[in-house]
Amino acid sequence: MERVTVRVPATTANLGPGYDTFGLALGLYNTFSATPAAEWAVEISGEGAETLARDSANYVARAMSLGLTRAGSDIKAAHIECSNAVPPGRGLGSSAVAIVAGLMLADALTDGALGRDRVFALAVEMEGHADNVAAAVYGGFTIGWDDGAPQARSVTMAGGLATVVVIAERELSTTRARDMLPSTVPHADAAFNAAHAGLVIAGVMSGDRELLAAGLHDRLHQPYRAAEVPDLARVTAALRAAGCEGAVLSGAGPTIVGLVLAEDDERALSALWEPVSWRWRPCR
Repeated sequence: MERVTVRVPATTANLGPGYDTFGLALGLYNTFSATPAAEWAVEISGEGAETLARDSANYVARAMSLGLTRAGSDIKAAHIECSNAVPPGRGLGSSAVAIVAGLMLADALTDGALGRDRVFALAVEMEGHADNVAAAVYGGFTIGWDDGAPQARSVTMAGGLATVVVIAERELSTTRARDMLPSTVPHADAAFNAAHAGLVIAGVMSGDRELLAAGLHDRLHQPYRAAEVPDLARVTAALRAAGCEGAVLSGAGPTIVGLVLAEDDERALSALWEPVSWRWRPCR
């Protein structure tokens, strides 16, 4: 029977002021294969192998089932193989990776019946917000929004945007991280984030390191989540000292990502120390 394979990148979202809006694909990937079968079965190796569901409850299977149904396919189930490098629950878009992968597998098995834009729309339907999904589907730096329907566009970057992620050993659920946020925010904080989000985009599009560095600050989510990431201040300071333009929570955290406007991310690692409870790696 036909076997299809897709590869989907980890993503970082928010990038400081772009809450639920900015997304960036990283050079860290999960690989998935699927073969039509009589019932759902999921094999998992790598990250999450001990905890993720191996039946129809798995996110990849759920998304694939939705995609097959929306594509009008007669395929009812599949045997899925997942080779995971993206750790779950760390703010690297693992749920978006799984959802996008399932939809892409369905698209591949139906000869492109969905198409990339419909994969994006269905993924947002499942995920609930567009930031990680947009970057996973379209790659690069993306902006996602909703004008009655989910939208996303890629941002043209002037040069290289290298990243280094400092991954916490413990997990932080997105639900828990969202519960920490207030239901309202001061107008001054909203205005602060609007200005700084503009600086991030201007810095990335122009290749201006000073603009990017000035923009990577937030008042809408990071201050409220800092209690769950006690090393945030010192890891952020270490990344800045290592040569990053700035460092921010990756999505809901607790992973922290440093950003460098450079083709070569090695300069961002030259002075980086490794905290005991974290692991770090460059992700272009």
